[in-house]
Amino acid sequence: MKTAPLKGMRDFLPREMRIRDYVQGKILEIYRASGFERISTPILEDMENLDKSDGGDNLNLIFKVLKRGEKLEKALAAHDEAGLADMGLRYDLTLPLSRFFAANKEQLPVPFKVIQTDRVYRAERPQKGRSREFVQCDIDILGDESANAEIELIDVTARALLALGFEDFTVHINDRRILRGMLAGFGFLPETLGSVCVSFDKLDKIGPAGVAAELREKQCPEAAVAALEAFLAEGGLSLERAGALCGDEALAGEVRRVIETSRALSGERYGVEFTPSLVRGQGYYTGMVFEVTCAGFSGAIAGGGRYDDMIGKFLGQKVPAVGFSIGFERICAILFERGFTVPEESARLALLYGAQDDFADVMRKAQTLRETYAVTILAEAKKLGKQLDRLQQAGYAAVCRASQYPEVKVLAAR
Repeated sequence: MKTAPLKGMRDFLPREMRIRDYVQGKILEIYRASGFERISTPILEDMENLDKSDGGDNLNLIFKVLKRGEKLEKALAAHDEAGLADMGLRYDLTLPLSRFFAANKEQLPVPFKVIQTDRVYRAERPQKGRSREFVQCDIDILGDESANAEIELIDVTARALLALGFEDFTVHINDRRILRGMLAGFGFLPETLGSVCVSFDKLDKIGPAGVAAELREKQCPEAAVAALEAFLAEGGLSLERAGALCGDEALAGEVRRVIETSRALSGERYGVEFTPSLVRGQGYYTGMVFEVTCAGFSGAIAGGGRYDDMIGKFLGQKVPAVGFSIGFERICAILFERGFTVPEESARLALLYGAQDDFADVMRKAQTLRETYAVTILAEAKKLGKQLDRLQQAGYAAVCRASQYPEVKVLAAR
């Protein structure tokens, strides 16, 4: 029997779970105090729903579940590879939320402000920062077509990050409608805009020259590539320039209002800026998109956007929707690497008892000690020194031998 977890999946030690529980609890505290309510959905979804979800590259990373019994035998006999699976593990929480709202909308308020914190699965190639099983932590507002929804989500997410001790972070905002309009204004063909956006999204990684080179490899019109190069060389990353190029000043004005309002709400505790190269990978985004980056750490620690068409696939009518997801796993990893300790947590003490101690009396002593400590009761090991070392490694601050109660020995911090 193998003791290691499957590749791309992890076991978490108690000291890691204390941080994970604290992070989730703090996020939920902020979200609930802001009027959001938590739901839960199954980890499995119908394959038809997953296939039609516009999840971008994530659609290639779905863990599919084979049919069972006669249905599987029939598909195998027919060599029907596409028909072998009828369900799959969810790759994010947006599709399940959309299905949930469509199924339960008569019982839900509008706008519906919702929290989801749950596990999702992607058939990634395991590497640092990429797992096959991980927790997402989302808030969404369904049923509000105004940009006030974006402003509220940015504010609530930023307050959660601040509560977790993150500083010097920046909220990046773009609008896919502006981006596509801008690129069309440069001369890129409408049918290639999706591919062009994928290249443009790499601007912060490969620079303007790298983006231009990739677009030329894709055989995009030279005049369009040259226009994009000139735009970037002129420092044309301003919202004013982008709005003029996309030909929709009203849309640019809406993005400007979100940025200016979010800046006012930030109290200069974090930055908010327009980032026209921001795309986000999911194909279901229809309007504004946003990401949060933090100085000193690579990649985003949060991201999201508006997806007004997703719920309509279930209902046959448009339902405005926008969501923001905190990078739960990345944040926990950062805090753990920093040596973060959970604040306001009672110091942990081990109460050790021997064979001659009356266990009921030991329990009463533990209850008294719990007025000051978080107490666990353990049988005293024959090799006491080794036991104390292990308790120290596990994060215990003190130890008390029942036979020497109430004397407490403080363990040196590691």
